[in-house]
Amino acid sequence: MSEEEKPINDEDSQLSGYRIELESFQGPLDLLLHLIRKNELDIYDIPIAEITSQYLGYLDIMRDLDLEVASEFLVMAATLMYIKSRTLLPVDEEEEDEGEGEDPREELIRRLIEYKKYKKAAEDLAGMPALHRDIFIRPEADTSSQTDDVYTEATIFQLMDAFQRVLSEADKRIPVEITRESFTLEEGITLIESRLTDQPSISFGGLFSGLDSRRKIVTVFLSVLELIRRNRLIAVQADHGDPISLVLNGEPIRENNPHEEPERENSDDR
Repeated sequence: MSEEEKPINDEDSQLSGYRIELESFQGPLDLLLHLIRKNELDIYDIPIAEITSQYLGYLDIMRDLDLEVASEFLVMAATLMYIKSRTLLPVDEEEEDEGEGEDPREELIRRLIEYKKYKKAAEDLAGMPALHRDIFIRPEADTSSQTDDVYTEATIFQLMDAFQRVLSEADKRIPVEITRESFTLEEGITLIESRLTDQPSISFGGLFSGLDSRRKIVTVFLSVLELIRRNRLIAVQADHGDPISLVLNGEPIRENNPHEEPERENSDDR
């Protein structure tokens, strides 16, 4: 988490004991692959100190949002810190001369490569069902002038990146809140559905336009996650790092409004 990003207040995120289980979305290896891709790193030569810092930053965001962090995320955090400590230790000269100094990152790299292959194989085996579940084709308005655009589903971690940018911008325009008005998860869900009543989809950033408090912004984001968990909402993007659109399940996708704030992923955000 950068110095410019303010932590989310407990009162912003704790909604009557409501919690979302992160394992309902993705796991720690997915987060590591996200960080590798986001930072354009070589999976065979991971800068462990940098990755560990960013990984722990995401865990902080999850806790701030009161997400239910599965034990696997904590185990991976401990693993990363252990590997980081190993890389800081001096290499034994005898082991180095004999070529026996094992890279402490080796096991993690092997797991990541195997998991990446497994995910690719699972997607290939899913075949056509995966096409209807994870890929969304916007119908052509004029079949004679253009081809279909293919969208893929955004990950929970891409949503978290986009949310941090929204919150950072909101902190610049929203004054310090003296009193906190009540705004519940169900109110957030109602707001999302109302904004999608007259349009099939909306940009992620556009969803938060007009919200005048951090509590509302945080609650609406949690409402987005809840609707995705219920399979009532889908977060999609044309390509990795492109702006994210939100669409009600089963609805077509519109183009993002060019006047709405872009959300392109930036490796310097974190």
